[in-house]
Amino acid sequence: MSRDKRTTDTATGAHAPALAARGWRLWLVFALLVLIAALILAKMLSLSTEDQAFLQSQGDARTLRTMLLPAHRGLITDRNGEPLAVSAPVATIWADPKMTDLHSPRLRQLAQLLDMSREALLRELNADPERRFLYLKRQVTPELAESVSALNIAGIHVDQEYKRYYPAAEVATHLVGFTSVDGEGQEGLELAFNDWLRGEPGRKLVMKDRTGRTIKHIRSLAPAQPGKDLALSIDLRLQYMAYRELKDAVNTHQADSGSVVVIDVRTGEVLAMVNQPSYNPNDRANLRTDALRNRAMTDLFEPGSTMKPLTVATALMSGRYSADTVIDTSPGYIRVRNATIRDHRNYGELDLTGIITKSSNVGVTRLTLDMEPNAVRNLMHNLGLGQVSGTGFPGERSGVLPYLSERQTVERATLSYGYGLSVTPLQLAHAYVPLAAGGVQKPVSLLRLAPDEVPRGERVMPEQVADQVLAMMETVITPQGTGRRAAVTGYRVAGKTGTAHKASGGGYAQDRYISVFAGIAPASKPRIAMAVMIDNPKGQEYYGGEVAAPVFSRVAAGALRLLNVPPDKWPEPDKQQVAQK
Repeated sequence: MSRDKRTTDTATGAHAPALAARGWRLWLVFALLVLIAALILAKMLSLSTEDQAFLQSQGDARTLRTMLLPAHRGLITDRNGEPLAVSAPVATIWADPKMTDLHSPRLRQLAQLLDMSREALLRELNADPERRFLYLKRQVTPELAESVSALNIAGIHVDQEYKRYYPAAEVATHLVGFTSVDGEGQEGLELAFNDWLRGEPGRKLVMKDRTGRTIKHIRSLAPAQPGKDLALSIDLRLQYMAYRELKDAVNTHQADSGSVVVIDVRTGEVLAMVNQPSYNPNDRANLRTDALRNRAMTDLFEPGSTMKPLTVATALMSGRYSADTVIDTSPGYIRVRNATIRDHRNYGELDLTGIITKSSNVGVTRLTLDMEPNAVRNLMHNLGLGQVSGTGFPGERSGVLPYLSERQTVERATLSYGYGLSVTPLQLAHAYVPLAAGGVQKPVSLLRLAPDEVPRGERVMPEQVADQVLAMMETVITPQGTGRRAAVTGYRVAGKTGTAHKASGGGYAQDRYISVFAGIAPASKPRIAMAVMIDNPKGQEYYGGEVAAPVFSRVAAGALRLLNVPPDKWPEPDKQQVAQK
C-alpha cells in the first residue's frame, strides 16, 4: 500500500466521528426549534381560548374608565317661586402633566384661551412631572370649553359641571348662603340643607386612549339624580324693600350694622330677613369676613325698652294688676339696693297703658319687684328668648336669659326694661308674635309652609292679656308716645321703641347705642310682626323712635300693600269741609 493511500484512509477515519457529532447537533437544534414552535403554537392556542377573558380584562383595565356625571343642585326659591339660587352648566379644564404633549404647537392657543402666557402654562405643567392631575381653569363657559376641546391636545381634558348663581345677590345672601367651587354648601341654608339640595352624581363607562382622551362612550351605569328644590318662606319683593330701607338707614346714620326681620303672625313664617353690611355671593373676590354673618340670627344685643310690654303682660297674668291699675312713678327715679333707676322725667302716676306709652323704667321696676322673682323671666322664656328658634340655621345663637334669685333685685329690675339679657333680632320679632296672635306662639319657619303644615302653636298667655297689651302698644305711635315716626298711613300700628347703651369694658358706653323698634301691624287684625335693630348710629339721632321706627314705618307700609291687607284706619274727614257740604 502506498504512502498516499494510507494517509487518505487515516484522514477519513479521523473525520468520521466529527461528522457524526455534527449530525446529532443539527438534529438537536431542529428538535429544539420544533419544540419552541410547538410551545408558541400551544401558547397561542391557550391565549385564544383559555386566557381570552384574562387578556380582555387586562385590556379593559387599561382603557375603560368610569366617569362621574355631575348632578344638578336643587333650586332655591322664595315663597312665590322666584329663584334665589340656580345652577348653570359650566366646564372645568384640567391636565394630566405626565401625558401632556409639551411640544404641541397648539399650547400657545390653549394659553390664550386660558388668559395666560405659554411660558406660564408650561411652568405649571412642569412644576411636578409626576403629578397626574392639575386644574387649569374651573367653571368656564361652555363656549370656552368647546374651543379647548377643539384643540385636541393630548393630556388636556374638559369635564362638565355646574356653577351656582344667585339672582338676588346681596339682598338674600345671608339667608340663602353660598356653595364652594365644588358645589358644597358653605353658608346659610345652602349649608343647612346641603344633603337635600346636592343630589347624587351619575356614572357612565367610557373608553380612553393612552393619553387619557375619551374615544368612546360604552354605556350608562347610573343616571345622575338631581337635588331637590327648596322653597323659602321669604317674599322676595318684601325682601328687596326691607333691604333697601335698612341700607339707607344704616348709611344715613353711619351705623355699624343693622337687621330687619318680618314674620307672618298667622303662620310663623319669616317673610323678610335682611342685614347690613352685606356682600355679593356671585363675586366673592373682595369679601370681608364681617359681612358673612346673618346678624339677624347670630348677633346678640340687649333689647332695652322693647321688653316692657312683656313685663306688663306678666303683671296682667299675675292677677294682681289690671289695665287701669295706677302706679306712682314719682319722683322719676327709684333706689334698688345701691342702684338708681331713672325715667327721662317725673311722670307721676301712670296706669299700665301709660307705663308703656311713656316707657317708664320706674313703672316696670315697681311691677316686677312686686311679682314672683322669675315671673318675668319665665314669660320671656316661653316666648322663645334664651333659646334657639329651631330652624336649624347654621350658627344661630340662643342669646342669654339668666335665672334670677329673689335677692337679685337689681338684676330683676333691669331685666324688666331689657337689660341683663341678650337676644337676636329674630328672637325679638318672634317674641311679639303672641301679642299679635291672641296669646299663641307659632314656631319660626324659614321654609314655605303649605296650609295643612301650619302648626297650631302653643298658648303662652291668655287672649285677653295679649289683646290688652296690644291696645296699650298702640299708644306708643300716638303724639304722646315715643314711636310716633313708626306710624303707617291708613293702618293702626302697635309697637315699642328701645334705646340701649352698648356694653363695653365691663360696663356701658355712654356714647354708643343700640336703636330698636319692634311692632305689629295692622293692630285691628294683625298680619306681621317686625323687629328693626340699628347698631351704633352716629350723629344727632340715636333713639329707637328716631332711627329704627322710620324703617319700620316704610317697610310695614310696603309689606301691607304687597300682602293686600286692607287699611283699618281711614283718615278722619276735615270738619270744615264736612260743614261746608
